[in-house]
Amino acid sequence: MFTSSFSHLFRATARRRDVSSRRAALLRLTAALLGLTLAATACGDDSSGDDSGTTGSGGLEGKTIDFVGYGNDNPWGAHFNKVFIKQLEDGGAKVVDLTTMDPGTAVTNFNQAIANKPDLIVAALLDTSSTIVPIQKAKQADIPVLIFDGRPDPSVDGDVMQVLSDNEVLGAAAAQNLVEGMTAQGKTSGSIIVVTGTASGFASQDRMKGFDAELAKSPEFEVIDTQDGNWDPALTGKIATQLFAKYGCSGVQGAYGMADYMALAIIASAKQAGCEVGGDSGLVVTSSNCFKAGIEAIKAGTLYGTATEDPGTIAEQTADYVARYFNGEEPPAKEVVEEERVTAANVDQFAAQCSNA
Repeated sequence: MFTSSFSHLFRATARRRDVSSRRAALLRLTAALLGLTLAATACGDDSSGDDSGTTGSGGLEGKTIDFVGYGNDNPWGAHFNKVFIKQLEDGGAKVVDLTTMDPGTAVTNFNQAIANKPDLIVAALLDTSSTIVPIQKAKQADIPVLIFDGRPDPSVDGDVMQVLSDNEVLGAAAAQNLVEGMTAQGKTSGSIIVVTGTASGFASQDRMKGFDAELAKSPEFEVIDTQDGNWDPALTGKIATQLFAKYGCSGVQGAYGMADYMALAIIASAKQAGCEVGGDSGLVVTSSNCFKAGIEAIKAGTLYGTATEDPGTIAEQTADYVARYFNGEEPPAKEVVEEERVTAANVDQFAAQCSNA
């Protein structure tokens, strides 16, 4: 009887232990499944963050890029746009063209790009100050922004990616060209006129910073007039005509137009005014943003020099930056394009690079 009772008790205890073990196992399984669910949810949140523009992945295919660049009526912008858009579209991206040369319209287009909610906004800043708010709005909307050519306002410098021309180097090169050219003519002093790109943009401002700093090393040569040409050859020609009428041919020994097509407009205005250009004693003219016509003018002796910052090179680097971004390669927040000074002494070295526009 005692043995039978003990056996029955043993079996009951074993059954209770077995049930308890199964319950414990079930609880452990439930906890594990819950952990997996939470982990999956967290991963889903990370993926959403990627889509909002915090990082790129998956390549260009299927991506939409709103392009608030320079307008096609600008020679530099036209070639940049052709190269840049083709390279991105060849990679499978859709490019929405919102380009313009009007600073006010550029702000409107930037805001339109934000409303479109693309995967990326690529912009040139015609007016640095007026684009502060749109850049801030894009950040709030989690839309990444890439600025090219001229830098943004310092207040939003950390809010955008950048592929920049080395504008201070370009300005310094222009001053070196003028000083070298006038000195070679035997001049011990000289008055210089400057027609800039859009003065409200840092691209022009930084060039003038480099230009002024370099020219200060040769105080015998001084700037007597600076005008805003808005990267427009027609406007530049009109301004130059007025300046030659104001100062006369003998009152101007050097001229700086910030792009080749602006410098060539200055040369045309000078000739129309009856001024000698180049040679042993004529007006010394320099520029930047090299073009085929500028290279030919250097070879002809009417343009003393230029500098690179050709549209094709920076367009290719900007498009490559976009591709690297969407490939998840995490390019540096800021890249600067290397620039070079060009004169008759080395023009053949840069003729091919500068002759695509």
